[in-house]
Amino acid sequence: MPPAGEGAKKAAKRGILERLEAGEVVIGDGGFVFALEKRGYVKAGPWTPEAAVEHPEAVRQLHREFLRAGANVMQTFTFYASDDKLENRGNYVGEKISGQKVNEAACDIARDVANEGDALVAGGVSQTPSYLSCKSEKEVKTIFRKQLEVFVKKNVDFMIAEYFEHVEEAVWAVQVLKESGKPVASTMCIGPDGDLNGVPAGECAVQLAKAGADIVGVNCHFDPFVCLKTLKLMKEGLEAAGVKAHLMIQPIAYLTPDCGHQGFIDLPEFPFALEPRVVTRWDIHKYAREAYNMGIRYIGGCCGFEPYHVRAIAEELAPERGFLPEGSEKHGSWGAGLDMHTKPWVRARARKEYWQNLKPSTGRPYSASLSVPDAWGVTRGDADLMQQKEATTEQQLKNLFKKQKQKSETTA
Repeated sequence: MPPAGEGAKKAAKRGILERLEAGEVVIGDGGFVFALEKRGYVKAGPWTPEAAVEHPEAVRQLHREFLRAGANVMQTFTFYASDDKLENRGNYVGEKISGQKVNEAACDIARDVANEGDALVAGGVSQTPSYLSCKSEKEVKTIFRKQLEVFVKKNVDFMIAEYFEHVEEAVWAVQVLKESGKPVASTMCIGPDGDLNGVPAGECAVQLAKAGADIVGVNCHFDPFVCLKTLKLMKEGLEAAGVKAHLMIQPIAYLTPDCGHQGFIDLPEFPFALEPRVVTRWDIHKYAREAYNMGIRYIGGCCGFEPYHVRAIAEELAPERGFLPEGSEKHGSWGAGLDMHTKPWVRARARKEYWQNLKPSTGRPYSASLSVPDAWGVTRGDADLMQQKEATTEQQLKNLFKKQKQKSETTA
């Protein structure tokens, strides 16, 4: 099968809805904050995207790797780039750089790379500290609108409202983004149990679509297979309500069968010890096929998704797309390149059946296969979740350490 050629690149002139309505597979990119944190360009904790200004080449290179792996959406690196987040808990970015400059730089980088191949640019907003701190609908929408002004100025191809734990805030975001007149996608970071207020997943999808979202789905917090369960509920909810919307899925690249309502952020390993949970490229082949068979046509990844994971989506769905990504030039299908290995037992692994049936080991003797989520049950309006402009104080941390110890003793 040939790599993407000029014909595929010309398809970038068509919009996201034209592609989806034609039944084409749209491949999203992977996780930026986790990948760039590991590379030393993002600070864990705030997870804000000032690297777009401070280290633009690092952001550009990651975009380029996702493009080469087969992604045909370059999502602006504007996760948590709202003004209130950039000044939350002592963050210097809002004052020293500004939200406008971060958003503008992210748009420029995404567009530059998108123009190198078959890709659209999506401007993204995410949940805000203002909502978590019980600010009004008007105040929260004003926060979204400031980012939207940049996206309109930079003429991104469509909008994404992603990473929302509460459907109410996601609906507000969709309503604001629709003011652009461009297509809007909206994904929530929820599992099969619905949002943090208990709104069922199917109802969340219906509310988003009725608010104007052309594409609905989930991203982050849960692994590919948990997310597929959530998408099934969303699809059923839309069908029962007689509401139409395209489906989108962008899960994390960590296995989360033991997660509760809050997903992987509840795991004791979050965020610095998640590596034993990383999905293999072969897991992603299975995920991509199941997503496609479910009728999902916008398939990508979130935190932990590296370019090789995105390439696995592109390779699994190459028959449907009609071409392989450039990143497959050095990657034999299902381990085919191993036939060149010097060791005979490794050459014997150059086949689909071997990798498809492998049960990987962790290499960690006596380690637990599952964890006990923290499950603090904290959501909007809780005192511990109220946000502040000032840095977290030592006393606030001591109070949290004490609460964590008490909860650990209770669950022991």
